[in-house]
Amino acid sequence: MKDWLSVQDYLFDVKDVGDWEGEEELVADRINAIYHALWPLIPEEATVGLIDSLMRDVWDQLRGGEVLLEADEDELIDWAMAHCQQFFEQHGGAADEDDDEDDAAQAEDDFDEEEY
Repeated sequence: MKDWLSVQDYLFDVKDVGDWEGEEELVADRINAIYHALWPLIPEEATVGLIDSLMRDVWDQLRGGEVLLEADEDELIDWAMAHCQQFFEQHGGAADEDDDEDDAAQAEDDFDEEEY
């Protein structure tokens, strides 16, 4: 499902990052660099919702502090890559959650049909 999206769907413009006391361009550039680094790590079978959650989670983790301004960009990318890996290890089953619900409903229908 990743092919339904593009990294471009998630990139920030300077006006999107909020007030960073004149450093909005740097913040936008850094979060965009992080997203570009993460994109190849996202599994092709990841659902749109799971990808949205990951991207939102990365932004939520970084937006509240000065780390985007103070840390080296390579350090931020390294952190984000490790975070992405951990995110998919924890939520890996969620990528197929909708399919699992459909499979369970189909199995229940099949079971009902067998009874009659």
